Amino acid sequence: MKVLITGSNGLLGQHLIPVFLEDGRYQVIASGRGPNRLPMQTGYTYEATNLRDATSVRHLLEKHQPDILIHAAAMTQVDDCERNKDLCWDTNVAATRYLLQAAEKHNTFFIFLSTDFVFDGLQGPYAEEDVVNPISYYGSSKVAAESMVRNSKLPWAIVRTVLVYGVAADPKRSNIITWVKSNLEQGKKLKVVDDQWRTPTLVQDLAAGCKLVADKKATGIFHISGKETLTPYQMALQTAGYFKLNTQLLEKVDAKSFTQPAKRPAKTGFVIDKAVKELGFAPHSFEEGLDIVAKEI
Repeated sequence: MKVLITGSNGLLGQHLIPVFLEDGRYQVIASGRGPNRLPMQTGYTYEATNLRDATSVRHLLEKHQPDILIHAAAMTQVDDCERNKDLCWDTNVAATRYLLQAAEKHNTFFIFLSTDFVFDGLQGPYAEEDVVNPISYYGSSKVAAESMVRNSKLPWAIVRTVLVYGVAADPKRSNIITWVKSNLEQGKKLKVVDDQWRTPTLVQDLAAGCKLVADKKATGIFHISGKETLTPYQMALQTAGYFKLNTQLLEKVDAKSFTQPAKRPAKTGFVIDKAVKELGFAPHSFEEGLDIVAKEI
């Protein structure tokens, strides 16, 4: 089967490619913006594609005619989306529409990556059937794209996830673990939010969840995340403890201490029972995730 993965240069994309390559049943086509930045350069086809251009998208799908498309490309920086709404819409919504239109000619199974930010954060953790109510432009763009996926003529799945962490090939890409470790090692004090709750997701777990959806051609919405509800401050404490760094440098603060263009939902996190029962999804604990990330740094 041919699987096309968009956003292949991103954190998730970098982990999806090897997961599918290890399974001999799949022929992998990776699509990213600009040159191929994946650590492994062989065993798959790479296509540099501007997903905001309908013609480029159509040519990509006509050339490869994938059986499965995993649309992981997105503009995910919440404040950047708030500042540049046109670019956010073009990247997260228009590109999804172009992919859906092109995929309909080939009856491609369409897997769309979404986010906990489709919810308002008033009553988390959330199950798949809970009502969406975004409070940021990023969240709104993902709701609009989800709606197009659900209303398409294709077989589809929506995989929502939460606060993904892990190690990317790009050293400039940080995550909460590397951010805390790096700053505390330099003796810097950190202010960390303790009034927002998430179920942090190890990128390897998210990649495995997407692979389960693809293998089973499982349709519908799936919440794929970690299983523990933690605040960023709690994550920072665990990280400092794991690396034996000075926890006194961590200051617990409220979200209102920061001035940010986009609102963040207070309490999201996911109920993952459906993914566990229907897919066999089995995420690592945050402590186990720390161990995996530490070995990769």
